[in-house]
Amino acid sequence: MIEVEATVNGRVVREVVEPRLVLTDFLRHRLGLTGTHVGCEHGVCGACTVLLDGVAVRGCCLLAVQVDGCEVETVESLAAAGGLTPLQESFRRHHALQCGFCTPGILMAASDLLRRGAPTRAEIVDLLSGHLCRCTGYAPIVDAIEACATSTRARDPA
Repeated sequence: MIEVEATVNGRVVREVVEPRLVLTDFLRHRLGLTGTHVGCEHGVCGACTVLLDGVAVRGCCLLAVQVDGCEVETVESLAAAGGLTPLQESFRRHHALQCGFCTPGILMAASDLLRRGAPTRAEIVDLLSGHLCRCTGYAPIVDAIEACATSTRARDPA
C-alpha cells in the first residue's frame, strides 16, 4: 500500500491505495467523484479525461500513485462557482449533449484547450478526434466549443 496526497478539485486528499489502483477508480470509488466516466479503459474513448496539473490526460491510463503531489481537476470542479461555466452554458445553448456519457471528458479536454488560447475550428475538430460520442454527431459539440472560443477572443483579442 502507498500513501497518495493530491489536490483534487481544490481540496487536499490523502489516501492509502494499492499501487495498481487506476486514477479513475480512485476518483470514482474512493473520492465519490463519479462525473469522470470509464468507457474503454484503454485511453481511446476520452470519457475519463481529467486535468492533471492543468493538462488534459486520460484517467484510465494513469495510476493513482502517479498523481501524488499533483493537482487533479475533474468535471465536478467546473461547478465550483455555483453555476454553469461559459463552456457548459455554450454546450447547453448549442444542444451539444445527448446521453452525457462523453460530455465530462470533452468538457475537461475543451477546458484545457480554451485555457491555452482561442482555438480554431480545425483545432477543435482535432481535439475531438480523441473522443468518442455516439449521440450528437460532433457538430453541436464543435459549435459549442467554437462559440466559447469566439467569446474568449472577444474578451481577450491577444
